[in-house]
Amino acid sequence: MTSLGGLNPTSTALTLGLVQQQVPLISTIADVDATTDLVCRTVREAKSGFGSLDMLVFPEYSLHGLRKSSWALDDVMCDMDGPQVDRLREVCRESTMWGCFSVMERNPNGAPFNSGIIVDADGEIVLYVRKLHPWTPKEPWEPGDLGVPVCEGPKGAVLSLLICHDGMFPEMAREACYRGANVLLRTAGYKFPLAQAWRITNEANAFQNLAFTASVCLAGDDGNGIPSMGEAMVCDYEGTIVEQGDSTPGRIVTTSIEPTRADVARREWGVENNIYQLGHRGYTALAGGARDCPYSYMKALVDGRYQVPWEADVQVLDGSSEGYGPPRTADNPVDSARAGLRGAATE
Repeated sequence: MTSLGGLNPTSTALTLGLVQQQVPLISTIADVDATTDLVCRTVREAKSGFGSLDMLVFPEYSLHGLRKSSWALDDVMCDMDGPQVDRLREVCRESTMWGCFSVMERNPNGAPFNSGIIVDADGEIVLYVRKLHPWTPKEPWEPGDLGVPVCEGPKGAVLSLLICHDGMFPEMAREACYRGANVLLRTAGYKFPLAQAWRITNEANAFQNLAFTASVCLAGDDGNGIPSMGEAMVCDYEGTIVEQGDSTPGRIVTTSIEPTRADVARREWGVENNIYQLGHRGYTALAGGARDCPYSYMKALVDGRYQVPWEADVQVLDGSSEGYGPPRTADNPVDSARAGLRGAATE
């Protein structure tokens, strides 16, 4: 199904390139601009050398790196209508290729958002998401407020984007697929200690939702401890890894998949069609299956009263252990807009 890593795609195949980008070092907006140039050059060169590519996926933090000291600098943040995003859009239009990009987005009313965009071959932003679940306590980003969007992609794909830690929550992948996604992209900056969790969640998100998953991390060392792991990975809708990268910085892992095969499985499978069966429990015994919600955590979350039985014993409740200042409060969002980032600049 991978068609020799996408070298021989069928007419219905989506050919993906997952970029194990070297983690950049950022301290100024000039560094962000230089990294944007690198990303654009990668798009041009990849399309020139691998004409069958439909889409190139870059990892989380591909413009802004992983240094907390740079995250604390407002002048390195980007805007969705700013020059860096404009250049990403233009290179997709110029190359007639889709792209998935990571942007740390300025937020005048709080800490920045960790955002992602999917740009089509005409240079239009067709999906825009903000990371719902920042990797607390290590990440200071404002929790996302755009939900879990999906968009139509090339070759029968319906795409969604899970940003790093978002993919650790089965509810995120389920929501995307409930809304129709058959290909889940996942971008990350994860380092090697997360390798096992990375693999099993990519596999589980695929199998539990009868979807393809295509995931990639930053790669290499930025002099800040443990290297980022790369580990591009594509799983089919049975949860089987069909293409896998390594830790090589700069490597582009390519493959071809057929998104419509996931659509067929969702319509024709009986056993293990779990995304359908979640809302149709026991349909062999009861016509149409039970349609109630037996899950107390779902009801509590909707009602704003989510609380685990060990709630009072949870010890890490803010980012102080990572050197961040106190988080902003809901009733004073402007004055404390960047309070959570204070202290990080001295990392």
